[in-house]
Amino acid sequence: MTQRFAIGPRETATLNTNGIREHFLIENIFTAGEIELTYTHYDRMIVGGAQPTGAALTLPCPESLKANFFLERRELGALNVGGAGTITVDGTVYELGNQDCLYVGMGSKEVAFASVDAANPAKFYLLSSPAHAVHPTTRRTQAEATPVEMGAMETANERTIYKYIYQEGIQSCQLVMGLTQLKPGNVWNTMPSHTHDRRMEAYLYFNLPQGQRVLHLLGEPTETRPLWVSNEQAILSPPWSIHTGCGSSNYAFIWGMAGENREYTDMDAVPLDALR
Repeated sequence: MTQRFAIGPRETATLNTNGIREHFLIENIFTAGEIELTYTHYDRMIVGGAQPTGAALTLPCPESLKANFFLERRELGALNVGGAGTITVDGTVYELGNQDCLYVGMGSKEVAFASVDAANPAKFYLLSSPAHAVHPTTRRTQAEATPVEMGAMETANERTIYKYIYQEGIQSCQLVMGLTQLKPGNVWNTMPSHTHDRRMEAYLYFNLPQGQRVLHLLGEPTETRPLWVSNEQAILSPPWSIHTGCGSSNYAFIWGMAGENREYTDMDAVPLDALR
């Protein structure tokens, strides 16, 4: 498990392209036959991915957690962006198709990830945050995640939002998780942009066609910085930073948050004319 330390807006404003990528971009989320984990010091969120091919992959407990097992003091969200798979939690098997989600509650000791077909492996995107209470392990399919339509074709941001783990959905301590799918011909996400000083956010861009890219914007509203992102790469967004992007084609992204609350609407809008 690698680590990313938190930095503030003043430091970020001095970074060149390599520095921005080093601090905020996670390039390797999915590796065949492995579990990749990145520990961030933004609200102690862990961002990772599990791509089982042959044998099932068991969630490890890195030494740096100083815990007896990974979820001793944590909760976990897993959202599948690959082929059909299963997650086994303390002997109970949960089936997850593409864009289905599983919340795993604090205290779960053994978590294993498997693919139904190794030739079309599941890709479980993982988010984990500290927890202080036990909530039941719960599966929610994409069909059960009531879609919300937002944006318009005229502003190139027509999109469908699916919410899984949030205040009115799967219950958690502080983890919030869902995904957004842009419609064909639309390229802007989270526009107009916003910040939410009460929690951090992580993005995983996926379903981006071969050779296409997303230009992700971060930083303070008056001190923005660009970052080019490829398919199945993740962005760390500090609480003080905007997070918005424009693609060279339509795409999807998973958003996940941790911090003071689980209210999806807790955000501070930034007017377009305020951006610099």
